Amino acid sequence: MNRITLALGVALAALVAAAPIAARPSAVAATTVTVTMKEFKFTLSKAKVPHGKVTFKLVNKGSVAHDFKIAGKKSPLVQPKKTKLFVVTLTKKGKIAYLCTVAGHAAAGMKGKLTVT
Repeated sequence: MNRITLALGVALAALVAAAPIAARPSAVAATTVTVTMKEFKFTLSKAKVPHGKVTFKLVNKGSVAHDFKIAGKKSPLVQPKKTKLFVVTLTKKGKIAYLCTVAGHAAAGMKGKLTVT
């Protein structure tokens, strides 16, 4: 009986020790892309991102307000010399268009494509 109790105790201790490891979610690297905005262009810090949640750090170095639209989601306006974070989940792989929706800005060059892998 003592051997069974001892064996159960060891087995239980092993399960308790392994539980935190099993409960940890797999580590997924967060993707952040810095988007520098100025008249009239965007400069992205990355040309390719993995599909999933992407944080766009919008940095307006221009002298007028700009926004950033991608995958059907539009950021709030970013005022001159200000920075905002904008999080989007990109589910489709391929080239995804982005642009500034302020009147005339996309036509002046504030647009492009981001590759999602």
